Amino acid sequence: MSDVFRALADESRRALLDGLNRANGQTLRELCAGLAMTRQSVSKHLAVLEEAGLVTTVRRGREKLHYLNAAPISDIAERWISRYDRRRVDALADLKQALEGTPMSRPEFVYTTYVRTTPEQLWKGLTDPAFTRQYWGTAFETDWRPGSPMTWRLDRNDTAIAHPDQVVLEAEPFTRLSYSWHTFTDEWAKAYDIDAEYVAKVAAEPRSKVTFELEPKGEHVRLTVIHDGFGEDSAVLPGVSEGWPELLASLKSLLETGSALKTA
Repeated sequence: MSDVFRALADESRRALLDGLNRANGQTLRELCAGLAMTRQSVSKHLAVLEEAGLVTTVRRGREKLHYLNAAPISDIAERWISRYDRRRVDALADLKQALEGTPMSRPEFVYTTYVRTTPEQLWKGLTDPAFTRQYWGTAFETDWRPGSPMTWRLDRNDTAIAHPDQVVLEAEPFTRLSYSWHTFTDEWAKAYDIDAEYVAKVAAEPRSKVTFELEPKGEHVRLTVIHDGFGEDSAVLPGVSEGWPELLASLKSLLETGSALKTA
Protein backbone atom coordinates (compact mmCIF):
# COMPACT_ATOMS: atom_id res chain seq x y z
CA MET A 1 0.00 0.00 0.00
CA SER A 2 2.96 2.32 0.57
CA ASP A 3 3.80 1.97 -3.15
CA VAL A 4 0.36 3.39 -3.99
CA PHE A 5 0.81 6.45 -1.77
CA ARG A 6 4.31 7.01 -3.19
CA ALA A 7 3.00 6.78 -6.74
CA LEU A 8 0.14 9.19 -6.06
CA ALA A 9 2.43 11.71 -4.36
CA ASP A 10 3.98 12.77 -7.67
CA GLU A 11 2.16 15.44 -9.69
CA SER A 12 3.35 14.05 -13.03
CA ARG A 13 2.04 10.60 -12.22
CA ARG A 14 -1.29 12.05 -11.15
CA ALA A 15 -1.40 13.84 -14.51
CA LEU A 16 -0.92 10.51 -16.27
CA LEU A 17 -3.77 9.00 -14.25
CA ASP A 18 -5.93 12.01 -15.16
CA GLY A 19 -5.11 11.37 -18.82
CA LEU A 20 -6.17 7.74 -18.55
CA ASN A 21 -9.28 8.77 -16.66
CA ARG A 22 -10.27 10.91 -19.64
CA ALA A 23 -9.44 8.22 -22.20
CA ASN A 24 -8.57 4.72 -21.05
CA GLY A 25 -6.47 2.21 -22.97
CA GLN A 26 -3.84 4.58 -24.38
CA THR A 27 -0.47 3.80 -25.94
CA LEU A 28 2.73 5.43 -24.71
CA ARG A 29 2.69 7.72 -27.73
CA GLU A 30 -0.86 8.85 -26.97
CA LEU A 31 -0.02 9.49 -23.32
CA CYS A 32 3.02 11.57 -24.26
CA ALA A 33 0.98 13.87 -26.51
CA GLY A 34 0.20 17.13 -24.74
CA LEU A 35 2.47 16.45 -21.75
CA ALA A 36 5.57 18.51 -20.99
CA MET A 37 7.58 15.35 -20.39
CA THR A 38 9.99 13.33 -22.45
CA ARG A 39 9.01 9.86 -23.63
CA GLN A 40 11.62 8.42 -21.25
CA SER A 41 10.15 10.28 -18.27
CA VAL A 42 6.63 9.13 -19.10
CA SER A 43 7.88 5.54 -19.37
CA LYS A 44 9.52 5.78 -15.94
CA HIS A 45 6.41 7.24 -14.33
CA LEU A 46 4.24 4.55 -15.93
CA ALA A 47 6.57 1.89 -14.55
CA VAL A 48 6.05 3.27 -11.03
CA LEU A 49 2.28 3.38 -11.52
CA GLU A 50 2.25 -0.16 -12.87
CA GLU A 51 4.40 -1.41 -10.00
CA ALA A 52 1.92 0.16 -7.57
CA GLY A 53 -0.94 -1.53 -9.43
CA LEU A 54 -2.58 1.76 -10.41
CA VAL A 55 -2.00 1.07 -14.10
CA THR A 56 -2.25 -2.24 -15.89
CA THR A 57 -1.20 -2.99 -19.46
CA VAL A 58 -2.49 -5.20 -22.25
CA ARG A 59 -0.73 -6.11 -25.49
CA ARG A 60 -2.63 -5.61 -28.75
CA GLY A 61 -0.30 -6.74 -31.52
CA ARG A 62 2.70 -4.45 -31.35
CA GLU A 63 0.89 -1.92 -29.19
CA LYS A 64 0.96 -1.79 -25.40
CA LEU A 65 -2.24 -0.26 -24.03
CA HIS A 66 -2.38 1.32 -20.56
CA TYR A 67 -5.48 1.16 -18.35
CA LEU A 68 -6.42 2.63 -15.00
CA ASN A 69 -6.76 -0.04 -12.33
CA ALA A 70 -9.10 0.66 -9.40
CA ALA A 71 -8.07 -2.27 -7.19
CA PRO A 72 -5.40 -0.44 -5.08
CA ILE A 73 -7.73 2.53 -4.50
CA SER A 74 -10.46 0.12 -3.44
CA ASP A 75 -8.05 -1.46 -0.96
CA ILE A 76 -7.19 1.96 0.49
CA ALA A 77 -10.86 2.84 0.75
CA GLU A 78 -11.66 -0.44 2.48
CA ARG A 79 -8.80 -0.12 4.99
CA TRP A 80 -8.93 3.58 5.78
CA ILE A 81 -12.11 5.26 4.57
CA SER A 82 -14.58 2.63 5.71
CA ARG A 83 -12.76 2.11 9.02
CA TYR A 84 -12.34 5.73 10.12
CA ASP A 85 -14.78 7.59 7.88
CA ARG A 86 -12.91 10.88 8.21
CA ARG A 87 -13.68 13.82 5.99
CA ARG A 88 -10.00 14.44 5.44
CA VAL A 89 -9.88 11.35 3.20
CA ASP A 90 -12.70 12.43 0.93
CA ALA A 91 -10.12 13.06 -1.79
CA LEU A 92 -9.29 9.36 -1.85
CA ALA A 93 -12.97 8.50 -2.05
CA ASP A 94 -13.32 10.87 -5.00
CA LEU A 95 -10.33 9.27 -6.71
CA LYS A 96 -11.74 5.80 -6.11
CA GLN A 97 -15.02 6.88 -7.69
CA ALA A 98 -13.18 8.44 -10.62
CA LEU A 99 -11.16 5.29 -11.28
CA GLU A 100 -14.07 2.89 -10.99
CA GLY A 101 -16.28 5.16 -13.05
CA THR A 102 -13.71 5.67 -15.78
CA PRO A 103 -15.32 6.19 -19.20
CA MET A 104 -14.34 3.43 -21.57
CA SER A 105 -12.77 5.02 -24.63
CA ARG A 106 -12.06 1.50 -25.90
CA PRO A 107 -14.92 -0.98 -25.65
CA GLU A 108 -13.36 -3.30 -23.11
CA PHE A 109 -12.81 -3.77 -19.38
CA VAL A 110 -9.36 -4.40 -17.88
CA TYR A 111 -8.71 -5.00 -14.18
CA THR A 112 -5.72 -6.33 -12.22
CA THR A 113 -5.58 -7.58 -8.65
CA TYR A 114 -3.09 -9.55 -6.55
CA VAL A 115 -4.27 -12.62 -4.67
CA ARG A 116 -2.23 -14.26 -1.91
CA THR A 117 -2.52 -17.81 -3.20
CA THR A 118 -1.00 -20.19 -5.76
CA PRO A 119 -1.78 -20.34 -9.49
CA GLU A 120 -3.23 -23.81 -8.93
CA GLN A 121 -5.61 -22.62 -6.23
CA LEU A 122 -6.61 -19.52 -8.18
CA TRP A 123 -7.36 -21.73 -11.19
CA LYS A 124 -9.68 -23.75 -8.98
CA GLY A 125 -11.27 -20.51 -7.83
CA LEU A 126 -12.08 -19.65 -11.44
CA THR A 127 -13.25 -23.09 -12.58
CA ASP A 128 -14.31 -25.35 -9.69
CA PRO A 129 -18.03 -25.12 -8.75
CA ALA A 130 -17.08 -25.63 -5.10
CA PHE A 131 -15.48 -22.17 -5.30
CA THR A 132 -17.49 -20.35 -7.96
CA ARG A 133 -20.79 -21.02 -6.19
CA GLN A 134 -19.47 -19.31 -3.03
CA TYR A 135 -18.48 -15.95 -4.54
CA TRP A 136 -20.41 -15.97 -7.83
CA GLY A 137 -23.50 -18.09 -7.19
CA THR A 138 -22.77 -19.84 -10.48
CA ALA A 139 -21.38 -23.21 -11.55
CA PHE A 140 -19.82 -23.81 -14.97
CA GLU A 141 -20.68 -27.17 -16.48
CA THR A 142 -17.86 -27.91 -18.93
CA ASP A 143 -14.69 -29.97 -19.28
CA TRP A 144 -12.62 -26.78 -19.76
CA ARG A 145 -11.20 -27.84 -23.11
CA PRO A 146 -10.98 -25.22 -25.90
CA GLY A 147 -14.09 -25.42 -28.04
CA SER A 148 -16.14 -27.24 -25.40
CA PRO A 149 -19.64 -25.92 -24.62
CA MET A 150 -20.37 -24.23 -21.30
CA THR A 151 -23.60 -24.27 -19.38
CA TRP A 152 -23.90 -21.55 -16.75
CA ARG A 153 -25.96 -22.91 -13.86
CA LEU A 154 -27.12 -20.14 -11.55
CA ASP A 155 -27.90 -20.91 -7.93
CA ARG A 156 -30.80 -18.50 -8.28
CA ASN A 157 -33.79 -20.73 -9.11
CA ASP A 158 -31.33 -23.37 -10.37
CA THR A 159 -31.39 -21.57 -13.72
CA ALA A 160 -29.42 -23.11 -16.60
CA ILE A 161 -28.10 -20.85 -19.39
CA ALA A 162 -27.01 -22.81 -22.45
CA HIS A 163 -26.25 -21.88 -26.06
CA PRO A 164 -24.02 -23.34 -28.82
CA ASP A 165 -21.91 -20.16 -28.85
CA GLN A 166 -21.16 -20.37 -25.10
CA VAL A 167 -17.79 -22.10 -25.34
CA VAL A 168 -14.34 -22.32 -23.80
CA LEU A 169 -11.95 -20.34 -25.99
CA GLU A 170 -8.59 -20.91 -24.30
CA ALA A 171 -7.51 -23.03 -21.35
CA GLU A 172 -3.87 -23.14 -20.31
CA PRO A 173 -4.09 -24.49 -16.73
CA PHE A 174 -2.76 -22.11 -14.07
CA THR A 175 -1.83 -19.50 -16.73
CA ARG A 176 -4.65 -18.36 -19.01
CA LEU A 177 -8.38 -18.97 -19.33
CA SER A 178 -10.87 -17.47 -21.76
CA TYR A 179 -14.49 -18.13 -22.59
CA SER A 180 -17.42 -16.47 -24.31
CA TRP A 181 -19.89 -14.59 -22.12
CA HIS A 182 -23.27 -16.06 -21.34
CA THR A 183 -26.32 -15.66 -23.55
CA PHE A 184 -29.00 -13.23 -22.43
CA THR A 185 -31.81 -15.77 -22.38
CA ASP A 186 -35.37 -15.49 -21.13
CA GLU A 187 -34.38 -17.81 -18.26
CA TRP A 188 -31.59 -15.42 -17.24
CA ALA A 189 -33.97 -12.45 -17.40
CA LYS A 190 -36.56 -14.26 -15.30
CA ALA A 191 -34.00 -15.29 -12.66
CA TYR A 192 -32.93 -11.68 -12.12
CA ASP A 193 -36.25 -10.01 -12.91
CA ILE A 194 -34.80 -8.07 -15.86
CA ASP A 195 -37.23 -6.01 -17.92
CA ALA A 196 -37.93 -7.06 -21.52
CA GLU A 197 -36.65 -3.82 -23.08
CA TYR A 198 -33.18 -4.20 -21.55
CA VAL A 199 -33.05 -7.92 -22.44
CA ALA A 200 -33.82 -7.14 -26.07
CA LYS A 201 -31.11 -4.47 -26.15
CA VAL A 202 -28.31 -6.60 -24.69
CA ALA A 203 -29.35 -9.71 -26.63
CA ALA A 204 -28.85 -7.78 -29.87
CA GLU A 205 -25.23 -6.96 -29.05
CA PRO A 206 -22.18 -8.93 -30.23
CA ARG A 207 -21.16 -11.74 -27.88
CA SER A 208 -18.33 -10.64 -25.60
CA LYS A 209 -15.60 -12.74 -24.04
CA VAL A 210 -13.65 -12.73 -20.79
CA THR A 211 -9.98 -13.66 -20.38
CA PHE A 212 -8.11 -14.36 -17.15
CA GLU A 213 -4.31 -14.10 -17.07
CA LEU A 214 -2.49 -15.59 -14.07
CA GLU A 215 1.13 -14.70 -13.25
CA PRO A 216 2.98 -15.77 -10.08
CA LYS A 217 4.45 -12.87 -8.09
CA GLY A 218 6.17 -14.25 -4.99
CA GLU A 219 3.50 -15.19 -2.46
CA HIS A 220 0.82 -13.67 -4.70
CA VAL A 221 -0.66 -14.29 -8.12
CA ARG A 222 -1.24 -11.35 -10.41
CA LEU A 223 -4.71 -11.80 -11.89
CA THR A 224 -5.66 -9.67 -14.88
CA VAL A 225 -9.21 -9.81 -16.21
CA ILE A 226 -9.87 -8.58 -19.74
CA HIS A 227 -13.49 -8.45 -20.87
CA ASP A 228 -13.81 -7.37 -24.50
CA GLY A 229 -15.63 -7.95 -27.76
CA PHE A 230 -18.25 -5.28 -27.11
CA GLY A 231 -19.80 -3.07 -29.73
CA GLU A 232 -19.70 0.70 -29.54
CA ASP A 233 -22.11 2.18 -26.97
CA SER A 234 -22.55 -1.25 -25.43
CA ALA A 235 -25.23 -1.62 -22.75
CA VAL A 236 -23.47 -4.72 -21.39
CA LEU A 237 -20.08 -3.10 -20.78
CA PRO A 238 -21.16 -0.71 -17.98
CA GLY A 239 -22.76 -3.61 -16.11
CA VAL A 240 -19.75 -5.91 -16.25
CA SER A 241 -17.42 -2.99 -15.44
CA GLU A 242 -19.36 -2.43 -12.25
CA GLY A 243 -19.73 -6.10 -11.40
CA TRP A 244 -16.22 -7.43 -11.93
CA PRO A 245 -14.44 -5.46 -9.13
CA GLU A 246 -16.94 -6.70 -6.54
CA LEU A 247 -16.81 -10.25 -7.86
CA LEU A 248 -13.00 -10.35 -7.88
CA ALA A 249 -12.81 -8.84 -4.39
CA SER A 250 -15.07 -11.66 -3.19
CA LEU A 251 -12.90 -14.27 -4.93
CA LYS A 252 -9.79 -12.75 -3.36
CA SER A 253 -11.40 -12.82 0.08
CA LEU A 254 -12.47 -16.45 -0.38
CA LEU A 255 -8.99 -17.63 -1.34
CA GLU A 256 -7.16 -15.56 1.28
CA THR A 257 -9.50 -15.90 4.26
CA GLY A 258 -11.78 -18.82 3.43
CA SER A 259 -14.88 -16.61 3.26
CA ALA A 260 -16.38 -14.83 0.29
CA LEU A 261 -17.62 -11.26 0.74
CA LYS A 262 -21.27 -10.86 1.53
CA THR A 263 -23.13 -8.95 -1.12
CA ALA A 264 -26.48 -7.18 -0.94
